[in-house]
Amino acid sequence: MEGSEERIKNVNELEFVIFCIENTAERLGVDARLVYEALAKKSGILNGYLVPEYEILHTQSKEYIVDDILELMKERGVEV
Repeated sequence: MEGSEERIKNVNELEFVIFCIENTAERLGVDARLVYEALAKKSGILNGYLVPEYEILHTQSKEYIVDDILELMKERGVEV
């Protein structure tokens, strides 16, 4: 389920978002800035999904999280 737009509230959420961006960029073989742009500015995935769902997502494996992000990007037609 997708949450509402939320801002990062603490260092744990910030570190998680950075983790998501860096690992998605690594998987795609692109610069992390491009992934940030895609997640934060092009799609709203960062504040509309990653931050609101932090409590659930941060307990998952790196592979699961990156797969989840890539699937959501694909569903929304977001390209890096």
